[in-house]
Amino acid sequence: MRIRRAVPEDAALLARLNPYVHSLHVESRPDIFQGTPDVERLTARFAEQLRQDTARIFVAELPDLPDLPDGGAAGYAGATVHHRPADVLLNADSFIALDQIVVVPAAKRLGVAGALLEAVREAGRKEGCRRMVTDVWDFNEGARSFYEAAGFRPMKRLLEQPL
Repeated sequence: MRIRRAVPEDAALLARLNPYVHSLHVESRPDIFQGTPDVERLTARFAEQLRQDTARIFVAELPDLPDLPDGGAAGYAGATVHHRPADVLLNADSFIALDQIVVVPAAKRLGVAGALLEAVREAGRKEGCRRMVTDVWDFNEGARSFYEAAGFRPMKRLLEQPL
């Protein structure tokens, strides 16, 4: 397996991989997530992300595994580095926020998500971050289990109430 930092030319690849996780979100929360996104607009969104100095996006490749798209693309992880100064209420903080991990079905259970998670951890360490944070939708039991097994612990809870 090869994990590499995504480059601007990967925007279209990321857009093609995104539906593997986006469809789960749409299925579970169609009130929040739009259906199949326009590929050109999604590619532009990823291109913009990749231009941000704080973005850390990694691509996992398994070139020898058949049935993977784009010559072995197994998934990606996206994260953002945050350096927050102290203010009247909060201490200064540096952390990396894991936004998303996507693994294509043919590459599940092969260590792809764990390798991508470690790439994000290492990126955070290199940036001087003291911790990594992520959030997970309550409906996504697989992701919750993965993150808990990887050592994540609850930090706060986001609650909602329909009006």
